[in-house]
Amino acid sequence: MMMAMNIAMAEAVVIIPHFNDVKRLKTCLTSLAQNDTRNVDIVVVDNGSTQSLLPLKEDFPEVRFIVESEKGAAAARNRGVKESTAPFLLFIDADCVAAPDWVRIALEVIPKADLIGGRVDVFDETPAPRSGAEAFETVFAFNFRNYIEVQGFTGAGNLVTRRDVFQDVGGFRTGVSEDRDWSMRAVAKGYRLIYEDTLVVSHPTRSDWPALRHKWKRLTNELFASYQADRGTGLKTRLRWALRGIAMPISALVHIPKVLFSQKLASMGEKIRAIFTLVRLRLLRMMWMLKQALGGNL
Repeated sequence: MMMAMNIAMAEAVVIIPHFNDVKRLKTCLTSLAQNDTRNVDIVVVDNGSTQSLLPLKEDFPEVRFIVESEKGAAAARNRGVKESTAPFLLFIDADCVAAPDWVRIALEVIPKADLIGGRVDVFDETPAPRSGAEAFETVFAFNFRNYIEVQGFTGAGNLVTRRDVFQDVGGFRTGVSEDRDWSMRAVAKGYRLIYEDTLVVSHPTRSDWPALRHKWKRLTNELFASYQADRGTGLKTRLRWALRGIAMPISALVHIPKVLFSQKLASMGEKIRAIFTLVRLRLLRMMWMLKQALGGNL
């Protein structure tokens, strides 16, 4: 009865999709516990993890844990919205760490726009020096200001919006880059998207090449699906995708100075490893994109 009353009275809901990352989810929930979460409903939507969540349920009795059988963060986020009633929606990912004032600032900035994306800082989970993957992500990962102010979309790892906006736009869609797709659909409907630098979460860098490769393979599949959804599946679309793929090595050369002049990397060794990873990744993405353009699967 008390839980139902709290849900009905909640001013905002924090929605966290999760799958088999209990250690990081605990860190995320611990960071939220350091926020002022009075009148805030916190919902973890689990995609059927094989790792036990019982210790977390005991450590965080104020958090609601829901299971969504359909795989993917899109379905999990949609379920979190469905299972809540608060007018304001605060999205954060299970592997993110909320700043101590994240909830307060989210509620303060909500009147500014219809969708608000915040800053995502990165941190390393391994001791120095950084690997190539860590150095690469330190420079390039999660540039939400660029996503929002230049490219016109935002990620859902640090996103604030209203329930009425979400209901009008519709839920996140699976099989595509769901947060990019959702925020661009919202903007296309006339909703205002802004960047808020004081709304901060942190995310760990990928620690090694296999983790970084896995991330970009998934993103390349999602981005190609979104590209086809926007432009169709015909030969012209595939040719344009192939040309974008061919441009990947050129983009690596263009971005090398950004690494060399970065103040975020501690040594020239880290910069060299970051450049090597940059070139390696862009060449791999070129091959993936050409394979997709020719009708192959990654």
